[in-house]
Amino acid sequence: MGDQADAHQSLQQGRGSSHKQLSLVFLVGRSIAGRQRRRKQAQSLTCCRKRPIRCGIPSPAPIEFGQAKTHSVKIAASHLPLCQRALRAVVDVAVSGVFMLFPILLLSAAGFTVLTTEFIIVGLLPSIARDLDVSVSQAGLLVTLFAFTVAVFGPFLTAYFARFQRKRLFICILIMFALANTVAALAPNIWVMALARLIPALGLPVFWALASETAVDIVGPEFAGRAIEKIGFGIVCATVFGIPVGTLISDMFGWRTAFAILAVVALAKALLLFIYLPVTTPKNDQVSLRSQFKTLRSPLMQGHILLSILVFSGMFTAYTYLADILERLAGFDGTLVGWCLMGFGAVGLIGNALGGRAVDRHPLIASMVFCGFMIAGMVAVVPAIHSSIGLAAAMAVWGVTQAAMFLVSHVRLMKAAPHAPAFAASLNIAGANLGIGLGAMVGGHVIDTLGLASLGFAASGFILVSILLALWLMTVKPMPARA
Repeated sequence: MGDQADAHQSLQQGRGSSHKQLSLVFLVGRSIAGRQRRRKQAQSLTCCRKRPIRCGIPSPAPIEFGQAKTHSVKIAASHLPLCQRALRAVVDVAVSGVFMLFPILLLSAAGFTVLTTEFIIVGLLPSIARDLDVSVSQAGLLVTLFAFTVAVFGPFLTAYFARFQRKRLFICILIMFALANTVAALAPNIWVMALARLIPALGLPVFWALASETAVDIVGPEFAGRAIEKIGFGIVCATVFGIPVGTLISDMFGWRTAFAILAVVALAKALLLFIYLPVTTPKNDQVSLRSQFKTLRSPLMQGHILLSILVFSGMFTAYTYLADILERLAGFDGTLVGWCLMGFGAVGLIGNALGGRAVDRHPLIASMVFCGFMIAGMVAVVPAIHSSIGLAAAMAVWGVTQAAMFLVSHVRLMKAAPHAPAFAASLNIAGANLGIGLGAMVGGHVIDTLGLASLGFAASGFILVSILLALWLMTVKPMPARA
C-alpha cells in the first residue's frame, strides 16, 4: 500500500511538471507571435505614412511660405478609430491655421507702425509749427510732401524691390523708419524735418504692397480679401489709436517724444520679424520690371487707378477738415473733437471686416455699394450737425464705408493684375496718396470759396463720378497677360 501511494504521488508530480512546461511553451509562443504581429502592424503603418490617406476633410494644397510649408492633413486612416481620426484632423487644421495666421499678424503689427508714422503728424502740426518757427500751412506741406513722394516713387520702388527676399526687406524698411523717426525727433528746422518725412515715404509703399502680396501668398488668392483684411487691421488701428495716442503723448511730453517712441517701436517690430517671420524665397516666375509696367497700357488698369484717385480725392476732400467741421459748425471743444475722431476710426474696424468679405465676391460691386453709402453719410453730416443722434449716425456710416474703401480699393487693383499683384498694389497706394493730396487742396479751395458746409457736397461729386466709372469698368475686358 505504501508503494502504491508513493507511485501515485510521483505520477501527480510528473503531470504537474508537464503542465508547467506546456504553459511555459505556450507563453513563449504567444509572446513571439505578438512580436511578429506588432512588427507587421508597424510595417503597415510605415507604408500608410508613405502613402497618406486624406481624412475626408477638404484642405488646401500645400502652400510654400519661404522654407516653412503648411501641408494638408495626412492620416493613416485604416489604423485609427473614427473619433481619433476626426480629432487629429481638427487639431492639425487648427495648428496649420495658427502657423498661417501668425506671420500675417506680425506684418499687420508692423504695418501699424508704418502707417502711424505717416498719419501721426496730422495731430502734431500745430506743435511742430510753433517749435520750428513756421506757419501751420507751411508745416502742412510736410503732409503733402509725404503723400506725393509715395505717389511718384511708390510704383517704381515696389516693382524693383519685389524680387528681393521679403523678410530681409521688411526688416530693412522698419530700421529705416526707426532712423527717420529719430531724425524727426531731433530736427532743428523745417528742412531737416522734411528730410525725416521724405525717407519713410520711400519705404511705405514698398512695405504696404509687398506685405499684402505676402499675406495673399500664405492663404491663396481665393481668400485675398480676408488676408489683406488682417493687414488692413493694422492700418485701421493706426488711424483709430495711432493719431489720438500720438497727440496725447505730444500734449504730455512734446511732439519730439512721440517720434522717439515711434523709433523704438519700429526697432522692436524689426526684431520680432527677425525672430519669427519665415524666410521667403523669391518666386521663380517673377514678372520682369518691364512687364510690370506694361500693365499700365491696359485700359482696365488705367481705369482702376483713376477709380482709386477719385475715391480718395472724395474721401479726403471732406475728411481732412472733419475736425474743423466739428469745431466750427458743431461747436465742439478740442477734447470732444478728439473723441469724435476716435469714434470715427473705431467704427472703421467694422468697415474693414465688411470690406474684406465683400471684395472677395466682386470688387467693383463692393466699391459701388460702399461709395453709395459714403455719399449718404458725407452729405448728412452738416444737416445733422446739431442733432447728437443724427450726427453720430451720419459719421458712423461715413466711417464704416471709408475704412471699407481702403481695403476694397487695395484688393480691387491686385485682382485686376494677378500676374503682378505687388506692383498693382503699389499703383493703388500711389493713386490713393495722389487723391489724398488733391482732396486736401480741393477741400481748402472749397472752404475759401463756398464755405465749410459745402465740403460734403463737393466730396460727394468725386464719389459719384467714381461710381459711374466703376459701372464702365464692369464692361471692359482685361488684356491677356504678357511675360
